[in-house]
Amino acid sequence: MSRRAAGVGGLTARPQASCPRIACSESSSALGFTPISRATRPDIILRGAIASHHSCLFAGDGPAHSACVASCCQAPARASCCGSRSGGFRKRKHDNFPHGQRREEKENVNPSSALMMSFKSFQLELDTRHDKYERLVKLSRDITIESKRTIFLLHRFISAPNGEEILNESEVKLDAVRRKIKQVAQELIGEDMYQFHRAISPGLQEYVEAVSFQYFIKTRSLISVEEINKQLIFTAEDREETTNMTSNSHDKQPHTCSLKVTPVDYLLGVADLTGELMRLCISSVGNGDIDTPFELSQFLRQIYDGFTFIGNTGPYEVSKKLYTLKQSLAKVENACYTLKVRGSEIPKHMLADVFSTKTELIDQEEGLS
Repeated sequence: MSRRAAGVGGLTARPQASCPRIACSESSSALGFTPISRATRPDIILRGAIASHHSCLFAGDGPAHSACVASCCQAPARASCCGSRSGGFRKRKHDNFPHGQRREEKENVNPSSALMMSFKSFQLELDTRHDKYERLVKLSRDITIESKRTIFLLHRFISAPNGEEILNESEVKLDAVRRKIKQVAQELIGEDMYQFHRAISPGLQEYVEAVSFQYFIKTRSLISVEEINKQLIFTAEDREETTNMTSNSHDKQPHTCSLKVTPVDYLLGVADLTGELMRLCISSVGNGDIDTPFELSQFLRQIYDGFTFIGNTGPYEVSKKLYTLKQSLAKVENACYTLKVRGSEIPKHMLADVFSTKTELIDQEEGLS
C-alpha cells in the first residue's frame, strides 16, 4: 500500500524531503494553518511562491522529488561554475595551450645570448635616460622657484627708498639661478637638448621673465635672446686622473658648457613679462609715480605689435599668451586714460583704488563675454 493511499482524512503523508522549504510549506498546508499577514514583504512573497511551486509539482517522494531538490539546491552552484550568456567563466581558445611547454621554454632561455644582452643594454639606456629626465625636472622646479622670488623682490624697487640695494640683491639671486642652469647644462653634455626640452622649458621661461624684468627696470628696454644666451656660457673644470702624480700643472683642464634658450622659450618668457609690467604700473600709481604708466603703455604696445606680427605662424603656446598680453595692455591703457582725464580730480593716494576697481570690472566683463 502506497503512502499516498494511507492518508487519513484526505491528508497525504508528508514526504521525507531533504529540502526544508518544501517540508515547511506542505506541513503548514496539511495542518490547516493560515500564514501570518506579512504578504507585503517581497522576500516572503518569493519564498511562498517557490515553496508552493515545489509542493504542487512534487507532492510525493521518489525520483521526481529528488530531482526537484537537486535542482533547487545545486542551481546556484551550476550557474556560478558554468556561467551564462550574460557573464561568468568562458572558455578561451588559448586555454588548451600546454603551460608546461611555456615553462620549459623560459628555462631554456640563455641569459647570455646576444638578444638578451641587447635587451639588457636597452633597459640600462632607458633607465639612465629616465633618471636624467627626473633630475632635470627637479632642477627646473628649483629654477622656477628662485626666479619667482627674484621677481617678487624686483616689485619692491619702486617703493624701496634705496633701489640699488634691491637691484644688487636681485643680481645675487639670479647668479644662484644661473648656477642651477649650469647643472642643467652639465647634465645635457653629449645629449640632444630637445629630447629633454619639456623637462627644462618651464624653468627657462621663468628665468627669461626674471632677467627681462630686471633689465627693463635698469634700462627701460627689452633684453634680446642673444644677450640672455651670453649669460648662460659656463666654465667647468674636469679633473682627470693621471698615473703620474708629479705632474700637477695639467690636473685641471677648463672647458666651457652652455645652455641656449630657444626662441619659443624666449617668446613665452617675454609674454609673461607683460603681466609683471602691468602690476608694476598699478603699484607705481599707488606710490604717486604718474610717468611710469605712460612709459609702460608704450612699451607694452610695442611688444603687442611684435606678437601680432607673428600671427598664427608661431607655436600654440604663443597664441594662448597673446590673449593674456592683450588683457594686460588694456588694463595699462585704461590706467593711462584715467590719469589723463581724471588725474587732476582724484587724489594721488586714491588712484590705486580706482584702478583696482576698474580692473575688476574689466575682468568681469571679459568673463561674461
